[in-house]
Amino acid sequence: MNQDWEDRVTAAWATFDDYPEERAADFRAVIGALVAELPEDSPLGPFEQACAWDSTGHSDKAAPLYREALARGLNGYKGRRAKIQLSSSLRNIGQAEEGVKLLTPELDAPSDELDDAVRACLALCLSSLGRDREGLSLVLGALAPHLPRYQRSMANYARALVEPED
Repeated sequence: MNQDWEDRVTAAWATFDDYPEERAADFRAVIGALVAELPEDSPLGPFEQACAWDSTGHSDKAAPLYREALARGLNGYKGRRAKIQLSSSLRNIGQAEEGVKLLTPELDAPSDELDDAVRACLALCLSSLGRDREGLSLVLGALAPHLPRYQRSMANYARALVEPED
């Protein structure tokens, strides 16, 4: 889509906090109006609708829309966002194993600003499956580079949580 449309979507999301819970449907309508401007087969439509449902507490309605956006070819940055958000929604609706399968390959994807979000959502999915040590390892590994000190120690501790002892 063109930059004007993207700018209007960004502006709509900037107003999200202006919509209290009882007006969530109004916010989804704003996003719906923008989506209506897109071509029928655009992957951006179901992605933006999924985000709106997800952000207003409806993971069950968001998950199929994220899947549709990905099936229509959503890729790149927004595709990665869709995978992160879909895995979170799947966890919320009791399908954490599918979330793990979706996000695990993202650990080897080219690095970007979403790396920590991948690890955080994957850690939550793992925790929901009783795999807390693996989840904690991911979170510590993501946190380590942001610490002013102890980066090496925390990275080593993160690895030690999941590597077998000698």
